[in-house]
Amino acid sequence: MIRSVGQVAIPSKELDASIAFYRDVLGVPFLFRAGELAFFQCGEVRLMLTAEGGAGASSIVYYRVEDVRAAYDALKAKDAPLVDEPHLIARLPDREVWMFFLKDPSGNTLGVMAEPRL
Repeated sequence: MIRSVGQVAIPSKELDASIAFYRDVLGVPFLFRAGELAFFQCGEVRLMLTAEGGAGASSIVYYRVEDVRAAYDALKAKDAPLVDEPHLIARLPDREVWMFFLKDPSGNTLGVMAEPRL
């Protein structure tokens, strides 16, 4: 079911400063900003900076699947601790970004994502 790591979320206390650091200091290619989120392409993995960097914030690994609804249904059938249902995150010119979240046994949040082409 899982194909690869598609995205890693990195909490940021100061989003503008973090964007400048990843783009200008590290040289990671900047993709786009959507409100309080900023996206970069780091090889095959996308980095998402999020302004939700409060106390206790941690990174989230997003696993890529072909079909987000099928992955959700399969995990639900296995009684996985799901946090929400698949939902549309962004509609881009060539694709949509869909995801849902679940918890691992240690309480870490995991993301499952699919990007069907339009």
